[in-house]
Amino acid sequence: MAAISNLAGCSHGGSSVNFGERRLMFRPTPALKTRISWPSKNPLDVGHLGKGHKNSGVRMALVDEKLARSGDLPKPSDILAFDLVQGALVKWSSVTDRSLPEPPTAVFLHGILGCRKNWGTFTRRLAQEFPTWQFLLVDLRCHGDSASIKKRGPHTVSSTALDVLKLVRQLRLTPRVLVGHSFGGKVALSMAEQAAKPLARPVRVWVLDATPGKVRPGGDGEDHPEELISVLSTLPQEQISSKRDVVDVLVRKGFSKDVAQWVVTNLRPTGPLGSSQSTFSWVFDLKGISEMYRSYEETNLWKIVEDVPRGVHVNFLKAERSLHRWALEDLQRIHAAEELAAEEAAGVEMHVLEDAGHWVHADNPDGLFKILSSSFQ
Repeated sequence: MAAISNLAGCSHGGSSVNFGERRLMFRPTPALKTRISWPSKNPLDVGHLGKGHKNSGVRMALVDEKLARSGDLPKPSDILAFDLVQGALVKWSSVTDRSLPEPPTAVFLHGILGCRKNWGTFTRRLAQEFPTWQFLLVDLRCHGDSASIKKRGPHTVSSTALDVLKLVRQLRLTPRVLVGHSFGGKVALSMAEQAAKPLARPVRVWVLDATPGKVRPGGDGEDHPEELISVLSTLPQEQISSKRDVVDVLVRKGFSKDVAQWVVTNLRPTGPLGSSQSTFSWVFDLKGISEMYRSYEETNLWKIVEDVPRGVHVNFLKAERSLHRWALEDLQRIHAAEELAAEEAAGVEMHVLEDAGHWVHADNPDGLFKILSSSFQ
């Protein structure tokens, strides 16, 4: 398996979490032996090969020494920051022999205040189980490394979806599966609504614990994205001396310690490397994210669900304990759309993930893996 990145990650570990995506605790994946980042001062700087890699049976799928020396390395995207995680049997590359057939591709989208690394562990597990597939993880506009790629407003669900469509077109990919959590779920729906190409037909869209229309607030004890954005906007945006101070402030404001600790993974050192006097600044564009969240609340995508284009299959996944986000009206409309879509050579399907709150791939990662796996058979 290989993981290709066009920019550095938005956090320093594999345990970063999205808002509504708590820490993922999977066993290490020894088959992932290489991570390549662009831009890089040394094109042969392909990271560290862990012990036992000779017996892992895994090769580097996209970039090898010969390719690096030829100068045919993928160029950083000027659209969005991304990682491309490939199964061990994938031989295709957008910069090598174009006669090779494109492998099946799935796109994974994070939620508000998240980043592409939130899906890293989960997609590496998918790549091990389905070695002919590749998985594109992106930082959405105003988030992670994409925050440094300036975007014109308005910052909406629609414009965010268009960014991802432009990226897959630039990479010459034709995704067969789109997976989005929360805000990312609406982005995935909007991609299917906007694009005839570069989406494949058939294409499967997974909307994880989000509805096509009204966004309902969390119940008591829930961490609310809108309130979190509001509190973060009152904090300094740079020259922050301590992550712990930020955690303490957020906990005093009523947010859970899990969410507070996750939020500070979006802080990046700004001083000299290794300096004891280093300060931090946020990697995201909070003003843009606030606009994106308002769009998330206002965007209504019921039309594509109730009139699904031919060849599109929309899957909704409701977390069993996330009842506050789902009204009876939502469930009734989705079930009615299921019956109608079956008559139109399309599809709408409802799934329930047991023993999970809104943090679906943290609360029950095995259950989510089992449900999503049907798209990669």
